[in-house]
Amino acid sequence: MFSNKEEFKAAFLKKLEMMCGKSFKESSNLDQYFTLGNMLREHISTNWIKTNERYRVANGKQVYYLSIEFLLGKLIYHNLLNLGFEDIVKEGLADLGIHLDDLEEMEADAGLGNGGLGRLAACFMDSLATLNLPGHGCGIRYKHGLFEQKIVGGYQVELPEQWLKNGHVWEIRRADLAIDIPFWGHIECKEENGKLVFHHLNAEMITAVPYDLPIVGYRNDTVNTLRLWNAELSTYPIHKDILKYKRETESVSEFLYPDDTHDDGKILRLKQQYFLVSASLCSIIRSYRKGHTHLMNLHEHISIHINDTHPVLAVPELMRILLDEEGLSWDEAWHITVNTISYTNHTTLSEALEKWPVRIFQPLLPRIFMIVQEINERYCRQLWEQYPGEWEKIESMAIITHDEIKMAHLALVGSYSVNGVAALHTEILKKREMNAFYQLFPEKFNNKTNGITHRRWLLKANPLLATFISEGIGESWIQQPEQLMELHRFKEDRAFLQQLSLIKAKNKNRLAQRIKQQTGLVVDTSSIFDVQVKRLHAYKRQLLNIVHIMYLYNRLKEDSSFTMHPRTFIFGAKASPGYYYAKKIIKLINTVAEKVNHDLQTNDRLKVVFLENYRVSLAEEVFPAADVSEQISTASKEASGTGNMKFMMNGAITLGTLDGANVEIKEKVGAENIFIFGLTAEDVWNYSRQGGYNSMEYYHHDQRIRQVMDQMINGFFPEVEDEFELIFDSLLLENDQYFVLKDFDAYARIQECAGITYENRDKWLKMSLQNIAASGYFSSDRTIKDYAHDIWGIKPL
Repeated sequence: MFSNKEEFKAAFLKKLEMMCGKSFKESSNLDQYFTLGNMLREHISTNWIKTNERYRVANGKQVYYLSIEFLLGKLIYHNLLNLGFEDIVKEGLADLGIHLDDLEEMEADAGLGNGGLGRLAACFMDSLATLNLPGHGCGIRYKHGLFEQKIVGGYQVELPEQWLKNGHVWEIRRADLAIDIPFWGHIECKEENGKLVFHHLNAEMITAVPYDLPIVGYRNDTVNTLRLWNAELSTYPIHKDILKYKRETESVSEFLYPDDTHDDGKILRLKQQYFLVSASLCSIIRSYRKGHTHLMNLHEHISIHINDTHPVLAVPELMRILLDEEGLSWDEAWHITVNTISYTNHTTLSEALEKWPVRIFQPLLPRIFMIVQEINERYCRQLWEQYPGEWEKIESMAIITHDEIKMAHLALVGSYSVNGVAALHTEILKKREMNAFYQLFPEKFNNKTNGITHRRWLLKANPLLATFISEGIGESWIQQPEQLMELHRFKEDRAFLQQLSLIKAKNKNRLAQRIKQQTGLVVDTSSIFDVQVKRLHAYKRQLLNIVHIMYLYNRLKEDSSFTMHPRTFIFGAKASPGYYYAKKIIKLINTVAEKVNHDLQTNDRLKVVFLENYRVSLAEEVFPAADVSEQISTASKEASGTGNMKFMMNGAITLGTLDGANVEIKEKVGAENIFIFGLTAEDVWNYSRQGGYNSMEYYHHDQRIRQVMDQMINGFFPEVEDEFELIFDSLLLENDQYFVLKDFDAYARIQECAGITYENRDKWLKMSLQNIAASGYFSSDRTIKDYAHDIWGIKPL
């Protein structure tokens, strides 16, 4: 694009005048951002076209990754980094009096995801392109994302996420590739030329218009595609109530995860899922047909991967295409489908394994329901042959039972590969949650431990540390992250460790400035930054964290002999709009923060921060600054976690349960370089089989717990006297489903241990270095290589 900063400046100024119709002096940061973004996208487009042509000519296997979320974050600096232009552009902009950081501030975080599921998908896209693998993403272009979170009076308030209000510089609208998707109506079956033909009549059509985003590989010529579908009005049918049709159509791609506590929300979610799947599969088949005359060998050239249960309708939709449009027999279509689709399970929580009522599913998707019914009937006949007379077992494994369609069961039956996302998670699936299916299909099950892209979460998010690492071991770790293991040789180098400490201090100062800017709170950067940032859910146990903070506050107030290293507890989390309990926990965190932060007796040693609207760009400031990484989910409930990997890569020490990928982090860093506490997955399983434990006993026998519990309801927070009865009841009257009180003592002890260890600076810094060194294993490059080789059968091109 340009070989030096002078070339860049000349091109930038010319482009700005052409695009904006104004002189440089009159231009705003937003004008400058769009100018730079357009320059980069135009440059990227050349390799984008060449990449697609390379794939077409090679005629090798390609993978399409279907996900309801893609949490991309900001792309301008990331793309500059991957292209190798960041230094030239930074210097050129600086000559013009522009800071690249100011332009990056103009870019909105793409509102295409919520948490780990979406961030994982984004990391996978980055790794696919960087490894020159032919892989593309398919998602929905949400107009308002999930929501923008504001904290008002300690409560979460949801506002529309206006990430598209200024347009999105990276996307290209492909109106010529639009696809009509049918809903409602009825199916007419006729015999034509000796074959049954199905016609979908009186359907309500929604047009899916693709917007393509380039996914740029690191320092190579590969540019893959993330295709996002926008729901628009169809010109195909005439509607009597055009305004109602317009509202319902636009709502399909308006918000991520609409509230599904009522039927309208359930219908909208199911619409979204079929919209994504139908548009994506039609697009995939259309592209495939350019080089092939029939679909009999589709599975040899295409792999379709479904990221959790949201895109499971890919199974019946591919069957519909093969049966109704291609005229294949059932057996032919089923063979192709099962050998094309692979599935990642992300949860053991029953409420997250989607089930759809037949009364909603059948009228909305009449042809798809017919196909799911037929899949279920044939599958149940197979179960009957396998387990004759075992009616309860067959019923428990059926796809349709008690007037519900079980999407996880459909995924298990209709795919050739089912993977968990951490070693522990996969074993739980095989031995417990999906044991019956594992016995039936043992060859399908495998593990692929999650990973993160170190290019965003270390190279971009923590340039001070990344540069320091490169000075110590060279730059090969950027292409081969396992080379971070070379850092082990510096564990006795005091000068090296001291520099590591200085880098952490600078990152803590940066986050402290953000905290002051966002909350007005001044925090002590010499305190331990103890961080828990993730989606707010009961099993992730932000509640355990805040209960412990309340205990620390009480002890500081009442015990003058008690000493502890100053702590700054930092939270960041969104609760789903309809998740009332999670929103109560946010209110509790903010209520405790208000009391603690304004208490002159304790606030020199204890502060609590809740960072509103947690998102990727904020995370890029949080992870490099953290000292302690809170990964305290109830053992067996967190499938993997990826925040734990981002923290360790930036030198934070994990304080957590033996859950998800924490188990493998412990194996990689060694037990002496991690703080592990609490019940194991086996313990939780044993208690659960016995109906839980008696949480009231802990209330009566542990004065610390009793005091904190009582403070939730006794007027300790006078302005919100009845606010936390729901939390009190859940922990005591409803017997504490997620073992918060059971694990409290172990948690308090490990927290005390972490505080004491932190004061031994040499030991802490060695632990930090060991975590950074071991983090290379958790790169998404490793994960994607495993997927490519073991599941998808794709090779670098």
